[in-house]
Amino acid sequence: MEVEVKVRLPDSTSHQKLSTLLSPFHTKTLLQENVFFDGSDSQLSSNLAVLRLRFITTTATATAPNHCVLSLKAQPVISQGISRAQELEEPMDPTLGRACIAEPWRLLSVTDSAIVERVKQEFGVSGLVCLGGFRNVRSVYDWQGLKIEVDETNFDFGTCYEVECETGDPERDKKVIERFLEDNGIGFEYSQVSKFAVFWSGKLPLS
Repeated sequence: MEVEVKVRLPDSTSHQKLSTLLSPFHTKTLLQENVFFDGSDSQLSSNLAVLRLRFITTTATATAPNHCVLSLKAQPVISQGISRAQELEEPMDPTLGRACIAEPWRLLSVTDSAIVERVKQEFGVSGLVCLGGFRNVRSVYDWQGLKIEVDETNFDFGTCYEVECETGDPERDKKVIERFLEDNGIGFEYSQVSKFAVFWSGKLPLS
């Protein structure tokens, strides 16, 4: 079970202010490309499951993604700024990942993947379609014993800004993050939906 604190920032000004305040604690910046798949008969989305390939570049000067991760998230619930979801992740060769985008059937042909096996057996998927996706710039900070991730997510229809923190004690850590934002005059709202849900809706969340 993946448990995260998720709060949404209102605009680029708030994002920049927070990034500046956290800059002494910066550890890395990740350039992420997220691409999603569903069964040809919507078997995943109809069961609140998301199959994703994420291509990750760890420096802005890299000419190609450093690595690729296949993930399956299921039964997500977001309430009061806390997200809970079942999640499986596996590394994948980036070249194979690119081939799967062009020809989604290749993903179901991967024989050594527990995720692919679950997609086929549990969800009854025999064919995949590529849904497209979005890009995300993730700045990671080691602050107050927490791993804080500050995201700038670029959809075709606009940009969202969000703070995430994976945690074993979400209520405690949410209060720590809220207090820091409030003390520094940074507005925020609890995230109500996942980034995938925003992508799939085709519009930015309303404030």
